[in-house]
Amino acid sequence: MASVPVGNDSERLGWGQAIKSDLPASIIVFLVALPLCIGIAEASGAEPAQGLITGIIGGLLVALISGSPLQVSGPAAGLFVLVAQVIEELGPLALGVVVLGAGLIQVGAALLKFGNYFRAVSPAVIQGMLSGIGVLILASEFHAMVDDHDAAVPWLDAGYPKGIANLLSIPKSLELGLVPLDGSPHHVSAALGVGTIIVLVLWNFLPIKSLRIVPGAVIAVTLAAGVTRIMGWEDTITHVIVPDNLLDDVVLPTAWPVAGLAWGAVLVAAIEIALVASAETMLCCAAVDQMQSKVRTKYDKELLAQGVGNSLCGLVGALPMTGVIVRSSANVQAGGQTRLSAWLHGLWLLMFVAALPWVLNYIPRASLAAVLVYTGWKLINPKGVYRLWSVSRPDGIICLITLALVVGVDLLTGVLVGVACTAARLLYTFARLDVDLVEVPEAGRTDLHLRGAATFLALPKLTEALDRVSPNTELHVSLQNVTYVDHSCLEQFINWEKQHEATGGKLVIDWDDLTATFRDAGKNLKNNSESAGATVGGASR
Repeated sequence: MASVPVGNDSERLGWGQAIKSDLPASIIVFLVALPLCIGIAEASGAEPAQGLITGIIGGLLVALISGSPLQVSGPAAGLFVLVAQVIEELGPLALGVVVLGAGLIQVGAALLKFGNYFRAVSPAVIQGMLSGIGVLILASEFHAMVDDHDAAVPWLDAGYPKGIANLLSIPKSLELGLVPLDGSPHHVSAALGVGTIIVLVLWNFLPIKSLRIVPGAVIAVTLAAGVTRIMGWEDTITHVIVPDNLLDDVVLPTAWPVAGLAWGAVLVAAIEIALVASAETMLCCAAVDQMQSKVRTKYDKELLAQGVGNSLCGLVGALPMTGVIVRSSANVQAGGQTRLSAWLHGLWLLMFVAALPWVLNYIPRASLAAVLVYTGWKLINPKGVYRLWSVSRPDGIICLITLALVVGVDLLTGVLVGVACTAARLLYTFARLDVDLVEVPEAGRTDLHLRGAATFLALPKLTEALDRVSPNTELHVSLQNVTYVDHSCLEQFINWEKQHEATGGKLVIDWDDLTATFRDAGKNLKNNSESAGATVGGASR
């Protein structure tokens, strides 16, 4: 019987079994992806076709070579900020150059086996980044939901950053949606948007669980389009515009404004997109692995697949892609077993936009914006932020700092400062050594209790404590609560011991809680230094 590869060569399903499970799953994923491809493109300032092309490439190409067979790739909300920034600052024609550059960077990183390293980012920074992106999406799309696209202009003119301007102008848009002026259609758009969000929320509580497998976004957008048609609002509100031929929105390299590009800015943007897209994809892979036990991700292979996909997206001027958790989780929950489900979802996207593009023109822009407002709220994830704060206050602070800078400055600044804060916290943890010197005169000894990491960063504090030890005293050093000792501190003890013995003193070190590595390192260092006399006691851990 013919078989379908599932991740590892040893894990295979027959075509019949694969189609039985993957065909219905692919339809669900297609229904999830369709409105999001269009919505993310619209929110980024790109054409809907650019988002659809990315979704198609993510299905038909990336799914075939993916290192995570059940992951589904396409345009992602996490890249919304960067794509919008590229379009606004460099122009829409420059997007292809940037995405191509990002794809090539990913390919290079994959060939260098850097796949796993993109996972080595603090959860606090990731949560802060995603929450900040969620705030930006919610604030931006709230105005689109009430068809008030110029609400932030006064704040922008006053010099406020775009994210802050969008937040500060929400009350004005809210007022327009509630109290229409001069017969404006803002209240109609607002009603459709609010109705869409209500459907999205209530759909999760539908008593008939079997119906919940149909994405709520499809139901909400379809209902909004139907209401618009019935009420005769087609000419009143803004609708999505999709060309009859997707090729009309393809931007080939021959159209790139190569001569007039700011190549420094292009390189920075490409690096930003490559880093964020790779980190988001690796996190999605890890989440998919946790959802099921059938296959495991090959991270370097997946990074290579993403790089190839983004390179092709760049060549045709489409949006960048990542592994998308919303589509991937829908794939797993719908029973997808192999990469066939992700591939078929790309085929359904292609067939739909090729045969029925006019259907998409019935979608109200307000309804699509409402789906993204809901998506933004889920990205903010207040419960996740609170949970992080409850578990670790420092991580919570780093998360909030990252969030604030992503919203108030830009995504790169937020992430870099978040990473710097994480590194500073790690440095503080490594540098922290509590030193407690206790004299016991009646026993003629002094106890030195150390807690924390005894590294070269703690040498000043350790040296100060040793200098306070009286001559002719037996110093007992307890390392029971020491998490790490490096050679610099061991050498300090050895050198200090020589001086202390010259005054008639003695050094006794308790090695009970040190690993064999550190004990051996200390002994070898003592031998190399031709030092003697330190008493080493205790049993191995």
